[in-house]
Amino acid sequence: MIKVVVKNGKIDGSLKKFKSKVAKSGLPSEYKKREHYSKPGIQRREAKKAGIKNSRKRQSRERD
Repeated sequence: MIKVVVKNGKIDGSLKKFKSKVAKSGLPSEYKKREHYSKPGIQRREAKKAGIKNSRKRQSRERD
């Protein structure tokens, strides 16, 4: 469980720190992944598509 201590009533800074801790923990992406069930075959296809997309991005960055 993620906890942040609020010091001297500084809620804005504490909220910012909390959001960054939550993002680093990977909780939002895990929630998004488990939002609905997808078949294993579909998961493999999506992973393959993501890999191709990432490799294309890397290649275009190397060209520049």
